[in-house]
Amino acid sequence: MYNGIGLTTPRGSGTNGYVQRNLSVLRVHETATERAAAWDIAPPKHREPDEAILEHERKRKVEVKCLELQLKLEDDGLNEADIEAKVEELRTKLTADLASFSTSAKSLRPSDTHAIAAAKRAELDKMARALGTRRDYTEGEAFDREKQEEKKMHRVAEREERDRKREEERARMQEQRQKWEFDKRE
Repeated sequence: MYNGIGLTTPRGSGTNGYVQRNLSVLRVHETATERAAAWDIAPPKHREPDEAILEHERKRKVEVKCLELQLKLEDDGLNEADIEAKVEELRTKLTADLASFSTSAKSLRPSDTHAIAAAKRAELDKMARALGTRRDYTEGEAFDREKQEEKKMHRVAEREERDRKREEERARMQEQRQKWEFDKRE
């Protein structure tokens, strides 16, 4: 062993104990530009759920409930007209309350990609509300000097417009006040 590297004793190792570098390993050398480019990668995009697919899934769940009721009523021995009436009544009640068929994110299967995406969107919206971020917020915007200068110019223009309107209103009120005072004197 030399400087704490290698075997304390070569006995039983099947080697002579000589320490040498592994020449077969392939080392990855990243250039400085590659390391810097890693920061330029856009944040992950979250896939938006397809509302039509989610709506179809909710309607399918309604039909499953209706079919379960129909099978139960057929097993009970009711006639076809009564079964159809009760099933149709349940169907209208459930379709009126279609939004209640949303399931929790924990009970979703991995194949329910659109439902998972909807749950993720709801989670991100909840987090954004908790943190107080704006809808138009983009990550890293504070470090973009051009964007900040553009926003500053926009704020200055808005402030000038507000001041101009305030001055116009003040002048109009002053004219009105002078008119009232003139009318009072007469």
